[in-house]
Amino acid sequence: MGLNGFISSLAPGNLTEAPIFLLLGLTDDPDLQPVLFWLFLTMYIVTILGNLLIVLAVVSDPHLHTPMYFFLSHLSITDICISSCTIPKMLVNIQTQTQSITYACCLAQTFFVIVFTSLENCLLGVMAYDRYVAICHPLRYTVIMNQSLCMLLIALSLLGSVAVSLIHTLMVLRLSYPSKVLISHFFCELAQLLKLTCSDTFINTLMIYLVAATFAGIPFSGIIFSYTQIFSSVLRMPSAQGKQKAFSTCGSHLSVVLLFYGTTLGIYINSTVVETSRISSIPSVMYLVVPQLMNPFIYSLRNKDMKGAVRGHIGRISKLVMYIAFSIKQFSE
Repeated sequence: MGLNGFISSLAPGNLTEAPIFLLLGLTDDPDLQPVLFWLFLTMYIVTILGNLLIVLAVVSDPHLHTPMYFFLSHLSITDICISSCTIPKMLVNIQTQTQSITYACCLAQTFFVIVFTSLENCLLGVMAYDRYVAICHPLRYTVIMNQSLCMLLIALSLLGSVAVSLIHTLMVLRLSYPSKVLISHFFCELAQLLKLTCSDTFINTLMIYLVAATFAGIPFSGIIFSYTQIFSSVLRMPSAQGKQKAFSTCGSHLSVVLLFYGTTLGIYINSTVVETSRISSIPSVMYLVVPQLMNPFIYSLRNKDMKGAVRGHIGRISKLVMYIAFSIKQFSE
């Protein structure tokens, strides 16, 4: 039995045939479709290259083999995965002039979006704890943030994210849908799936609030606690140079935190005010595309060590590209 058949057999009211899902996208204006295609393709390529460059710099530079950059490399990988869950399908639909997505693929997209957005939430909390230990307990930093703890924090974050996503996805499987489902979005968002079902969604909504209050609330509370302690510790520093160094150390992470949670809060406010429409899908770009696009620039521009490592790799990559282009030209002649 294939994945479509397995999911169809689990979905009540859809035992014989899975519903057809149509992603309506951001607009149906044919003149805007090419613009959207090239815009999102460019953003996707920049996101992939930027985050891959961060990972490459962390892996290859011995000076960056610290817990902070270890977590940063995992954040970059997570950003790549978030963008890859939604943008490629959107680009394919625009290019092929289709809107369809199978029931199985829709659920898979929902599952992976929840996994990686939850993982990013956890990683931001873990990175805040790392900065708290570095600034408030600098003498014990290497002892506390040892390799075993770093690996454990990553593993727990991933396992928790998968568990949360499984809960929400399995809860969606119990819902019934009409034969054709029109999703006013560019991907299968959980909130949209709940709005378009024929079934009662009270339990699903209750689970969303319960999981958000516990799983998402813990990292966010950890970030609040960490930065409260960090600011308190920094203000007690007698040296102005020490204060500036501490704030510069946390500046990149704090910028990413504000960007991620600011856009997420905007999505929540928008979902409570705007009904299901294409207007409501536009803010989703802000938390599924923009943070993943901006994170490499924030870290490479605000962090001196990362800036130097990235600059060196850009130089080597540029030389390699020029050498390949020259070789191709010589071969063609």
